[in-house]
Amino acid sequence: MSKVVIAMSGGVDSSVAAALLKQQGHDVTGMMLRLWSEPGCEDSNRCCTPEAISLARRVAGRLDIPFYVVDAQAIFREKIVGYFLDGYAAGRTPNPCLQCNKLIRWEYLLQQALDIGAEFLATGHYVRTRIDEQGKVQVLRGVDRQKDQSYVLHQLSQEQLAHSLFPLGGMNITEVRKLAESFQLASAARADSQNLCFLAGEDYRDFLFRYAPETCQPGPIRNRSGEILGEHKGLANYTIGQRKGLGVPSTIPLYVIGKEIACNTLILGREEELGSRECRVRAVNWIAGEPPAGSFRAEVKTRYTAKETWATVIPEEGRMNARVEFDGLIRDITPGQAAVFYDGEVLVGGGEIVD
Repeated sequence: MSKVVIAMSGGVDSSVAAALLKQQGHDVTGMMLRLWSEPGCEDSNRCCTPEAISLARRVAGRLDIPFYVVDAQAIFREKIVGYFLDGYAAGRTPNPCLQCNKLIRWEYLLQQALDIGAEFLATGHYVRTRIDEQGKVQVLRGVDRQKDQSYVLHQLSQEQLAHSLFPLGGMNITEVRKLAESFQLASAARADSQNLCFLAGEDYRDFLFRYAPETCQPGPIRNRSGEILGEHKGLANYTIGQRKGLGVPSTIPLYVIGKEIACNTLILGREEELGSRECRVRAVNWIAGEPPAGSFRAEVKTRYTAKETWATVIPEEGRMNARVEFDGLIRDITPGQAAVFYDGEVLVGGGEIVD
């Protein structure tokens, strides 16, 4: 069997993944990342609160595996929180969890695992892998579509995937919680966390006001014709497709249909003005290492919670960028989010939406 590092969080998923690996006979070590929190709020990062660390340590003790907390505060502040702030400053709606998986878990933590002689980094993500006929690692959606997390792993390379294990990919959450109880794990009843960890339950707008006040400067609200409709409270407070909280009196429903960063202007329009049939995607990562030859058909997700929709994907500009032409109108294509491509169950790749 192999030497495996399991990325632990104190949650039920990573705890059960650790238990399954130990049951299978692997030499398992638990590692938990200590991430950045605001000064004075060091115990508030939801991914590594004292309670979460204590739960993970208790699970490791129950499984009789070594457990270490790895300090990643500085790199997390620079690479992830910085990405979050820069994204909003540029008028995008960033997804820092995608960057965290790429830069913190599968670069920083994977390197920590390899440095102690581990062959694999395992996580509690609900995805599956298999080796194709060319010997490359494919990423497949999790069996439980409600928990499938392949979207957030679209940036992984073949080298990283070759050192990755996902013990929960063939299971659903009900099975996982039953296993947690049967293994008598302290995390069995812990609820899933849904919010950005470094916000500690706070509204992201308040965080931006302290760390990127330029994103919260008021400015004009206009329609496509240039007519002034009111004043916004900072472009970071709004996202494409938003209808509520616009502060503009109107006899018809209005939606956020665009932002003009250079002049700090929010653009509103009617529902029929919302959406697009295409988008451009940059910094595309192809799971196989290269895209399919020429344009190809795929199901595309434009947000983690979005439903897939059929489109034609056209790689361009050295294959690092792509144009996506959807079969129908997509209402809320949002710069900063990721467009991720699927061929049936197989994750093809994805990248950041530009426009």
